[in-house]
Amino acid sequence: MKFLRKYTLALLILALGMSCKETKRNAESDQPQTEKEVTAKDILGNPDYLAISYGGYRTKTRDNQPTIDELKDDMKILHAMGIRILRTYNVHLDQASNLLKAIREMKIEDPSFEMYVMLGAWIDCKNAFTDMEPDHNQESDRNKKEIETAVQLANKYPDIVKVLAVGNEAMVRWATSYYVQPSVILKWVNHLQDLKMSGALPKDLWITSSDDFASWGGGDDSYHTEDLEKLINAVDYISMHTYPYHNSHYNPEFWRVPAEEADLPDQEKIDAAMMRALGFAKNQFKAVTDHMKSLGVDKPVHIGETGWATISDGHYGPKGSKATDEYKEASYYRQMREWTKAEGISCFYFEAFDEPWKDAHNPKGSENHFGLFTVDGKAKYALWVLVDQGLFKNLTRNGNPITKTFDGDKSAMMEEVLVPPSAD
Repeated sequence: MKFLRKYTLALLILALGMSCKETKRNAESDQPQTEKEVTAKDILGNPDYLAISYGGYRTKTRDNQPTIDELKDDMKILHAMGIRILRTYNVHLDQASNLLKAIREMKIEDPSFEMYVMLGAWIDCKNAFTDMEPDHNQESDRNKKEIETAVQLANKYPDIVKVLAVGNEAMVRWATSYYVQPSVILKWVNHLQDLKMSGALPKDLWITSSDDFASWGGGDDSYHTEDLEKLINAVDYISMHTYPYHNSHYNPEFWRVPAEEADLPDQEKIDAAMMRALGFAKNQFKAVTDHMKSLGVDKPVHIGETGWATISDGHYGPKGSKATDEYKEASYYRQMREWTKAEGISCFYFEAFDEPWKDAHNPKGSENHFGLFTVDGKAKYALWVLVDQGLFKNLTRNGNPITKTFDGDKSAMMEEVLVPPSAD
């Protein structure tokens, strides 16, 4: 009997061991295996990991969430053009979680597939986007849930989510519908950093906030507050936005054709204006970096957003600053990529695809047309060369093959290109 008890116990231990191994194998089967787990430090500023801002919405309302298959189609397109890091903006809609699920499935299907995410948690003030007056000194009750969901997703997809961003342009005061005080962003950044310290978030996950250059101290001195200084010390890196495109209307001194260029051919006037636009962005980047260093802080600064729209019936169109067309978008995109690659700066270019929900009541509103691709999958002039190289062969969006806008007719495209106004 003693022998039988020992024999039975041995069989039980062996069975439990095999069961544990099987459970572990089943769990690991859902996690793509990689030779080396990369971190935010490895990929941010790395020219082999191009970044872009992404939204997969195809209609005039976000009630229509992109499907898993649609998200996968977009990932194949972006991967083909060298994109390896995506920026998203909120987690309260299905797109964020479905995107992470789609990427996970693609990594399991193809272990060589790489795509990482800077996951945004939307932050706003009390009464934001309601009929009531926004209270910029109090935050929305919903912010807590947004952060909790972002934490859950970061822990569920640690192989994909490499950055958590608290808020999008949530501190800049021209965001009159929803901005909050820096203390709110600081509170949530500190909360996430505490979770990292306690082991409740991956230790290599980087935490930031993505905001206008002015919010990071690169503009008006009124932003130079104690809370901002604490925030700059609290984040793992600064994610700043710069938009020469919008400033072609609001601060047009750099944009208008100066007197000494008045006699140049139109093409040279346009190209010179685009060079000044790049210089404008560089100056804003430097202003943020200089302010950070003035506080005795030295950490990475990356560009969380910058872009150029291709259609506008408003401030930036034919009756405004004349900044809007595919030629200028292509020029800005090329120059930004060249500069940021050379300097080791990540640039989350805004954005991958046109999104018609952003100004749903005005189809020609510029906010709908910042994409490098149209909604139906046509590559704008900035990407024509990639179409010629065959990078998008056999890839589709909404069932459409990836083709060129204007049917590839550059002359037809250039007919819409306008010379910036003169300085006088």
